[in-house]
Amino acid sequence: MRQPLSDFQFLIVYLSKICTFAVYKHIVEMRIRRLILAACFIMATVCSPMAADTIPSGFSRRPQWHLGAEISPAYVPATNIFLRGYNVLDKRIDRSISGSVRAGFCFNDSTQEGILYKGLYQGVGIGAVSFFNHSLLGTPVSAYVYQGAPVVRFSRRLWLGYEWKFGAAFGWHHDTESAQLNAAVSTSVTAMMALGLKLHYSLSDRCALTLGAEATHFSNGNTSWPNAGVNSVGASIGFTYMIDPQPQGHVSSPELEHEADRGRWMYDIVVFGAWRKRVVNIGEQSEPQLCPGRFGVIGVQFSPLRSLNRWVAVGPALDLQWDESAGLDTYWVDGSYGDNIKFHRPPFVKQISAGISAHAELTMPIFSVNAGLGYDILNPKGNKRFYQSLTLKTFVTRSLYINVGYRLGNFKDPQNLMVGIGLRL
Repeated sequence: MRQPLSDFQFLIVYLSKICTFAVYKHIVEMRIRRLILAACFIMATVCSPMAADTIPSGFSRRPQWHLGAEISPAYVPATNIFLRGYNVLDKRIDRSISGSVRAGFCFNDSTQEGILYKGLYQGVGIGAVSFFNHSLLGTPVSAYVYQGAPVVRFSRRLWLGYEWKFGAAFGWHHDTESAQLNAAVSTSVTAMMALGLKLHYSLSDRCALTLGAEATHFSNGNTSWPNAGVNSVGASIGFTYMIDPQPQGHVSSPELEHEADRGRWMYDIVVFGAWRKRVVNIGEQSEPQLCPGRFGVIGVQFSPLRSLNRWVAVGPALDLQWDESAGLDTYWVDGSYGDNIKFHRPPFVKQISAGISAHAELTMPIFSVNAGLGYDILNPKGNKRFYQSLTLKTFVTRSLYINVGYRLGNFKDPQNLMVGIGLRL
């Protein structure tokens, strides 16, 4: 049976409960005060129109949208025998005319991108090109993305800028049975790349005219053969209409610009793949022979880039690539030719190339353009050691981007596409 507490014991128990309750109450009150202070801080931050050191980014503010159209008469250099007249019509192809419509936007002047990249514009377009002979080359239709920005401003209304386009052209004419019918283009779909300089003149807040020079290249990226390609150089005349013109404010932020121009390291890792055609030199006379079918290519590139400012980054890269068609010449089965040509399968390590390259990158919001020059330290027999690359990086997040590029040997020998995914750390 439980013994009753004495008066002294009861007093001790009562005092201990009072102390426990006081401590507990103090802790609760402290936590409540902290929660109230945290809530007030969050509300003050959210409800404030704009903190002194906070500038909205990207599409948090309405961009300025525009529509446009342009036409481009051009000269087509005779860079291959097909264009020089060696075709079924014995007709030289030396001119073209193209037209396109497009839609795009500029970042709001009060956003980070609008402050750092004044005048930058980008968008998508659809166009068609005629070579004045539909039966030989067709009238390909292209879909592309584009980006441009001022280089020199002469006045508030007049400025000179660059513009590039990258996309795909559909509807080329070609004949798979005869090489002379498709010596320029051997696929119905090719890549399309263009680069130009344009003068922009604002007629009003809504309307602007452009006049410039532009070079365009069409190629299948060595995914089929022949792959001579088609080039053009000409003028471009365009008209742009601003759907929702915005006041041209002179928003600036020295702190933001200083931070954006501060040098820092970025680390890119790219994994890419493609398919390609291969011509090998076999036999006693070392005659060139087109291998039937297509061969796979897989590659990895690691590139530390040092940003010089908000526009330009440079750095080296380590390039690793496996090419299923590399080094086949020495594994040719003697006596096999044409569609029945055969090869022993080369060892895996004999088809790997490892090189180092130097890169320069135009770093812009959404799109970045990267050019590289490299040299293979290790490469399969017969491959060109000196290689070049041109890549478009389309950022879907701040760190993840889609990589679309093209690799050449000695500035003229097509090698393979570089289509993959990249991560920027």
